[in-house]
Formats: sequence, structure tokens, C-alpha cells
Amino acid sequence: MKKTSTRLADGRELLYYDLRDDTVRDAVDRRPPGRTVTTSELRRDVLLGDSVAIASHRQGRVYHPPADECPLCPSRDGRPTEIPDSSYDVVVFENRFPSLAGETGRCEVVCFTSDHEASFADLTEEQTGLVLEAWTDRTAELSRLPEVRQVFCFENRGAEIGVTLGHPHGQIYGYPFVTPRTALTLRSLAAHREAGGGENLFDAVLERELADERVVLESDNWVAFVPYAAHWPYEVHLYPRRRVPDLLALDDAARAEFPAVYLDLLRRFDRLFDGPDGGGRGSGEGGKDAGGAPPTPYIAAWHQAPFGPLTEFDGVNREDFALHLELFTIRRTSGKLKFLAGSESGMNVFINDVRPETAAQRLREVASS
Repeated sequence: MKKTSTRLADGRELLYYDLRDDTVRDAVDRRPPGRTVTTSELRRDVLLGDSVAIASHRQGRVYHPPADECPLCPSRDGRPTEIPDSSYDVVVFENRFPSLAGETGRCEVVCFTSDHEASFADLTEEQTGLVLEAWTDRTAELSRLPEVRQVFCFENRGAEIGVTLGHPHGQIYGYPFVTPRTALTLRSLAAHREAGGGENLFDAVLERELADERVVLESDNWVAFVPYAAHWPYEVHLYPRRRVPDLLALDDAARAEFPAVYLDLLRRFDRLFDGPDGGGRGSGEGGKDAGGAPPTPYIAAWHQAPFGPLTEFDGVNREDFALHLELFTIRRTSGKLKFLAGSESGMNVFINDVRPETAAQRLREVASS
């Protein structure tokens, strides 16, 4: 992998990640110099004990542009975009409309491929490995920023999820605090260790899941399953078999095997709703087949341990946390979505319309032959 850092006309950082070590990246952003203006502000909710990012400048972000005006495609034919070069493998750059900025954190965009019509599931294993290297590198770099406590790499896919740019891309957030969900997990780890004689809760959960009927796939270094208390209609958790706190700690064997495992899961998601009622892409390989209904919308999210001391969590340390990826869709059946209505949005009590065991069975059924 070769990494090249440059600056856009407004001063934002952009990084190219290339498969070839001899690739030269010297294209200049020829757009007029400007200044990115953000109004990101964190406000503390003292009753709930969490924080809300107020980012009113995001109202002006680009919203569903036509393909020939996509800001994430390479610059071509006199049409400059966010990426100055005429092609790229993987690119990461500071978000022009960040939810978090300055003292409140950092937000970055990750473009998985220069192919506007592709999906992550269309990538080769080599390309997927490069994305993994980019995620890992950005986790390392952002963790060194004094304003970042936790790094979150994720992909939103599909208009139903709220994606405003159709180009295959994800994001990376550097939060200045331990996020509420991670804090809950760390407190559960502490309580279980106290009650269970020092046993690690992640280890106990993984052992239970591997012994049950909700396992979707297994490899030498990874295991994927639908969790016992799945929140979403189709939800898969992907864990390395060896517990590690973050992407940086993955060994070479797990890194080498990840692309095939992850692409398999994504392609299964695209086949979930294939059949007489429609709903999947039907290509079996990802997103380029335009036939049938829209592709399965999903969120893919890496959960990593926070950086720095965890003194507020009763002796739990970073090594107690288990890196894992959560992949889920809001589509519960063909043509129907799972909305976060009163119970979920008002009381944070999820209601799942699909039995986790049924979801796991379906995900096994749509495995490629």
C-alpha cells in the first residue's frame, strides 16, 4: 500500500491509498481557494448524560446530485470534484460538512472506489483489503489527535438509510468522548467481571453464540452470527476469533481473511429479498445489476475500544474490549422498512419483527454456492 497526503484548495487534508507503490499523486485542486465554515457545537444533555452535536451548517450539504455532478467521483473533463486526480483506488478526506470539527472532533469521508455505479460488494478482495488498511491507518492517526477519544468507521448504504450521495463511500468519526453505547458496554463488562469471577463478557457472549443456531458463517479467523437479542430485522455481528481491542491489533492472518468473509456477508445481504416478491438486486455479486428492486439498505459499523485510560469504568481496560463489526438493514421484508417509532425513539426499547433465528436461517440460505 502507498499513502499520499495532500491538501485541497480550502486547506482540508486528503489522502490517497494506492495498491501500487509506484503510483504518483501530484494533481492539484484547481477549485478557487476558500474556507470551510462549520458551526459544530456539542451540547450536554444533563438529564440523559449524553451529548448532542449541533451542526446547522450541514443543511447546505450536497443532496442527491445527478451522477455527472457527483463530488466523490474523480475530477475529469474540466469538472473539478473533491478528488483532484483523474482516478483513485481509495481516498480519505476531511468532510466539507462535518458533524464534528475542531475541539469537538473530526469527520472524514472514505471513498471505496472511483466507480460511481459500484457497491462495496462489487470490490475485489484486493480492493477490500486496501479499504481495511485505510480504516486501520486512519484509526491510528485520529487516535493521536488530542481531541479524539474514540474512532468510529462506518458505511451507510441506500437512500432509505439517509445517504445523500450515491457514490460508494463511508465515513470515519473521531469523537471527543466515549460514546454512550460504548459506555454502556464497558459498564456491562465491569459488572459481569465483578459478578462472574473475572470472566470477560465478550468471551462469554461469543462462546454462547457459537454454540447456538444463529451462526451465519465461520472461518479460521472470523465468525459471524445474528445476536440473541438482535435489534434489527437482519443484523449480523462479525468478530475476529482472537479478541483484540481495535483494527490496529488484528494479526496478519485475520487481515488476509477479512476481505473474503466481509464480501460474502455483503453479497448475502443483497440476496436477502430475492425471490417471487423481489427486493434484492439478483446479481449475486453486489450492486451493479440494475434489474429488480433497489439494493438492500444497510449500515456497517466497526466498534473499537476508546483510546486513553478508562478509569470511569471500574477497572475495565482497552484490552477487555472486543473489536467487532455490526451489519444490519432496516428492511424487514420486500417493500417494507423498519421505522424507529414511538417505543424505539421515545423509550429506546426496540421491537424486532423478525425472529433472530429466522434471520440467521435466511442468511445461511442465501450463501453463494
